[in-house]
Amino acid sequence: MTRMPVVAGRFYEGKEDLLIKRIENCFLGKYGPGRLPEGVAGKTRGIKAAIAPHAGYMYSGMPAAHTYLNIYEDGKPDHIVILGPNHTGMGARLAVCNEDWGTPLGKAKYDSGLGSAIVEQNEHATYDCIAHSSEHSIEVQVPFLQYIFGPEVSFIPICVSDQSYSVCESVGKTIARLAEQDDILVIASSDFTHFETAESAKKKDNQAMEYLEYLDPKGFLDFVQSHRISICGAGPIAAAMVYANERGATRFNLLKYTSSGDITGDNKSVVAYVAATVV
Repeated sequence: MTRMPVVAGRFYEGKEDLLIKRIENCFLGKYGPGRLPEGVAGKTRGIKAAIAPHAGYMYSGMPAAHTYLNIYEDGKPDHIVILGPNHTGMGARLAVCNEDWGTPLGKAKYDSGLGSAIVEQNEHATYDCIAHSSEHSIEVQVPFLQYIFGPEVSFIPICVSDQSYSVCESVGKTIARLAEQDDILVIASSDFTHFETAESAKKKDNQAMEYLEYLDPKGFLDFVQSHRISICGAGPIAAAMVYANERGATRFNLLKYTSSGDITGDNKSVVAYVAATVV
């Protein structure tokens, strides 16, 4: 089975040539990193986890390109797990979709070996593609992965409905145990503060990111939830940070912070976007 795209033509272009042009513009545009991921991928493999936003490419594609350029230049991991929030409320609390994913760039492969190990070893994880059926948070990451590593790049998509710290900690530790034998990169898909002024959003997001700078996933998630900050993927970020800590992380790197106001010129009600890595 193949999960077909549900936001192609809306969040990003629905035709291959137009999508490639859009992605390249994300790398080269005003708020992008300013260069394409060209040549041979790096060999360092120091990045343990990363954060990438998931709005329409017009708004969040340029900050996302910072994340994917850093991933490319760091080197292709053996396995990639993408953790995204559940915006629809459908499906399981920790849903692993065991299908390939189609996009206008081709068919990305489901990493069945690692995916089955996660489901077998984590009490909360179950096979469930219903949670993913109308969800955009993971889908918008896939064309970027295909662009930098090829259309058949493999990954494990996990939609996180239950963003309690216990569940996020559990999945982060499960993936970390599996990383003792395998090279795994965890990508957390999240936008940051929603529908506030650019000034208010940046203030709240900076306060929340202080916990990430101290590599404190519980403090981050507690702060976001107790202050009702609208970071939709706070749970996936916490899980990715737990994973990174278990794998010996030493540093949180903020690569880019932007908002929709940078594109529209309207700073009265924005959605904020963060690109970051944890090494």
